Amino acid sequence: MSATVKTISVPHLGIKAGYAFGNDSYDASKPTAVLINSMCMSSALYRAQFSDTKLTDAMNLLAIEPLGHGATTCASEHFTYWDSAIMALQVLDALGISKVFALGTSQGGWVVPRIALLAPERVLGLVLLGTSMDCESADSRGKGCWDPVTFFKPFLAKWATEKETPDFVPDDEWTAAVAGLGFGSFGTQETSDFWTNSIRQVYKGTEGRNKLRIAVINLAERDGLLLRLPYIKCPVHWLAGTDDPVYGTIIPAEQIKLFTSSKDTKLDIIQGGAHYLNATHPREVNSALLDMVKKTLP
Repeated sequence: MSATVKTISVPHLGIKAGYAFGNDSYDASKPTAVLINSMCMSSALYRAQFSDTKLTDAMNLLAIEPLGHGATTCASEHFTYWDSAIMALQVLDALGISKVFALGTSQGGWVVPRIALLAPERVLGLVLLGTSMDCESADSRGKGCWDPVTFFKPFLAKWATEKETPDFVPDDEWTAAVAGLGFGSFGTQETSDFWTNSIRQVYKGTEGRNKLRIAVINLAERDGLLLRLPYIKCPVHWLAGTDDPVYGTIIPAEQIKLFTSSKDTKLDIIQGGAHYLNATHPREVNSALLDMVKKTLP
C-alpha cells in the first residue's frame, strides 16, 4: 500500500492542498471516494482503507487534508469548514474529477456535508463517522457529547503569543489527548508513537503553532448544520461507536432523522466502537463505503 502525499494549488484563499491517492494512482473508469480526516490527523488516518484491496479495486480513494492539517497550507490565517469544503471541490476540479462519494471522520464529517450542500450535483453519497451535525451546543453536551471549549481553553492560552516560537512542538498532554479521544482502547504504543511524531512534525515552530491554534479555534467555534440537512438529497450512511467519548450514540440517532430529503439514510451503531471508526473498525467502515458505491452505481 502506498499513498504519497502531494500538494496542489487552488484559487480559494491561496491554498496549497495536501492530498493522497490510494496506491498512488487514479483510474478515471472507477468511481472516486473522497476521505476527510479528523482533528490533528492527516491522510495517513486512512491507511486501513488504502490497504484494503476490495476498496481500491472498486474505487479510487482520495484523501484530502482539510485546512489546518497535514500538508495543506493557506495564505489566510483564518478559515472555516466551509473553506475546507470549497478547497476540496477545487482540488477535484484541478484533478479532473466530476463526481464523488465522500467519507468524513469526526471533523471530516462536518466537511463532507458542506461539500454536498455547496455542490449537490457532484456528491453521490455520504459516509459519516463519529461525528455530529450540530455546533458544540449545550443540547449536545446534555446528551453526552464532550465540551471542547472548556477542554481547549488551557491549550489555547499556552499557544497564544506574538513572539516567535521556533522550538515549539505540541506537548505530551496534547498528543496523548488526541490519540486517547480518537483511538480509545484500540490505541497501541505504535499508534501513539506514530501520531505523536506526525503531530509534532506538522505543528512545529511558529508557523505550526499558529496553524494548530486556528485549527482548534475553528473546531470550537464552528457553525451547526441542523437546519441545512433537509437540503442534502444523496444517500447518507452514519456509523457511530458505543465507546465514542466525543459524540456517543444519542446525537447520531437523533440527527440522522434530519436528512429528510435524502434518497436513503442508515445508522449503524458499532458495539465497542471508538471515535476514529475507520481506524479502529475498518471492516465495518470499508464495508459501508463499498456497499454504498455498489448500491448507488450498480
